[in-house]
Amino acid sequence: MRAADVAALAGESLRRHRLRTGLSLLAVAIGATAVLLLTALGDAARRYVVEQFAAFGTNVVAVLPGRIETSGFGAAVAGGTRELTLEDAEDIRRRAGAVREVTPFSLGTARAEYEQRNRDVFVIGTTSDYSRILHLSLAAGRFLPAGDTRRGEPVVVLGSKLRLAIFGSTNPMGRVVRLGGQRFRVIGVLEPKGQSLGVDFDDLAIVPVATAMRLFNHSGLNRILVQAPDEGSLSTTVRQARAILTERHKGEDFTLITQDAMLQSFRSIIDALTLALAAIAAISLAVAGIGIMNVMLVSVSERVSEVGLLKALGGQGRQILSLFLAEALLLAGTGAVCGVVLGAFILRAASKFWSELSLVPNPYWAAGIVGFALFAGALFGAVPALRAARLPAATSLRGHR
Repeated sequence: MRAADVAALAGESLRRHRLRTGLSLLAVAIGATAVLLLTALGDAARRYVVEQFAAFGTNVVAVLPGRIETSGFGAAVAGGTRELTLEDAEDIRRRAGAVREVTPFSLGTARAEYEQRNRDVFVIGTTSDYSRILHLSLAAGRFLPAGDTRRGEPVVVLGSKLRLAIFGSTNPMGRVVRLGGQRFRVIGVLEPKGQSLGVDFDDLAIVPVATAMRLFNHSGLNRILVQAPDEGSLSTTVRQARAILTERHKGEDFTLITQDAMLQSFRSIIDALTLALAAIAAISLAVAGIGIMNVMLVSVSERVSEVGLLKALGGQGRQILSLFLAEALLLAGTGAVCGVVLGAFILRAASKFWSELSLVPNPYWAAGIVGFALFAGALFGAVPALRAARLPAATSLRGHR
């Protein structure tokens, strides 16, 4: 019996029992759709994290006060036995050879006020290097002035959203806005940039670092960002910054975190979660495989006479085996393909509502889903197929098992 004949007979058998076949296909399709959706969500989360970190680049080192295990650039507070100072940042800039930019940070929140409008905002105290590290563009005016970081002028650069909320259609350049009750002159407005690592750059105020330290009554810095010339110089930059700060602090009471290390950690976590979700969803495919086995066992019971006739006409046990296995594989394969198509359609529709996530089906996962479904179909269809192949011809013709 040719493979085409086996496939044709298997298809004809499935068509004769449309309801049973349809329910089996639906079970497999639901499982395949669940796996595709969850893996696509995991892939989208990984791409989103990579894009968020791309705003900083992978050649940036964050120096945080205190010995901690890990943190993100979005965190604002870290404890330590000795605070980071402006002198620490200047010493790294002056003595470290493998450094492109160094910028200190003093972070906090304050109420921004102009005439009758007010808004609670996130305030970043930093230096002119900050715009180059984060590739910030200006819609109007200029960024923070360069010079002595200890001299903090009462000037501010506004995010695009904050500018609209406080000034509306009024040109903010040169006007005075209050931050935490203190007067600041607006010298610049940022181009829209969006969010990155939990910070909305469109809804913040940027002031000189010394000014922010006075505003928030901070004696030390929240962190220092150090940018290496390139990724290849990152390890040298880390080594030099660590040596300089260890010498200044008489010990290593600080933490150095690289963007690349955090990115790899996030990737590993998301990949593990994606695999775990895929495994959970794959259970539904396995359950669908058990359903296929039950359907095939019923089919064998109903077709005992047919099996006997095939054997009486010279059919071999392996041909009977291949016929029932073909039915199981058709159910599993067709259901999986339908599930993948349905999942791709759902992802396409969902991407229109969540445009910030790139929800697209992964072709490798799609192929893996179909392959796993075929494996499950063959595995669970083997028992009914073997049972049919071992039926005696004589008793089968009489309709007895």
